[in-house]
Amino acid sequence: MPEVPNFKLFRKWDWSSVTVSDPGLRRVICLKPVIIAWSGGRHEHKRFGKAEVNIVERLVNSILHFGKKYAKNTGKMGGKKQRAINIVKTAFEIIYLKTGGNPIQYLVRAIENAAPNEDTTRIAYGGVVYHVAVDISPLRRVDLALRFISEGVRESTFSSPKSVEEALADEIILAANNDTNSYAIRKKNEQERIAMASR
Repeated sequence: MPEVPNFKLFRKWDWSSVTVSDPGLRRVICLKPVIIAWSGGRHEHKRFGKAEVNIVERLVNSILHFGKKYAKNTGKMGGKKQRAINIVKTAFEIIYLKTGGNPIQYLVRAIENAAPNEDTTRIAYGGVVYHVAVDISPLRRVDLALRFISEGVRESTFSSPKSVEEALADEIILAANNDTNSYAIRKKNEQERIAMASR
């Protein structure tokens, strides 16, 4: 088997030491070494292709949905991927300065902690709608964790002097430490609480 070259993310952060401790998410958190997290959307027409997209690029793509408060691809971030990459790059520098650890490992730990295990779905039975608790697939768990993290960044920087890079770094550090001050952890706990009530 050919040896995989050890590229460093942004020529700085090493991939080889990053591990995924949650066995359910190991197959869907892609840690393939890249220098710049930009695949050009080649996974688009392949079923479950996003499981093979690098996890840092998936974070970048979730930050792209940054503009008006409740609108996705509008405003100052609609489609500006290079700008989103620069935001993540600066946020990783801030994480390193605050913690001294590998920012990629902090991101993976934040996703593991912010990924909910249960959700509710609507089931209509005899004209009556019931809410039933269901388990979430690993791919959707990662999707929701990334969405909660980027939503938290959006909430904390809206009408605030705090920069988006600082907000992203703070959100990742808080989620990695399983801190309830993190928006993503609060959203996860709320979703699981609602699901538990619907069992």
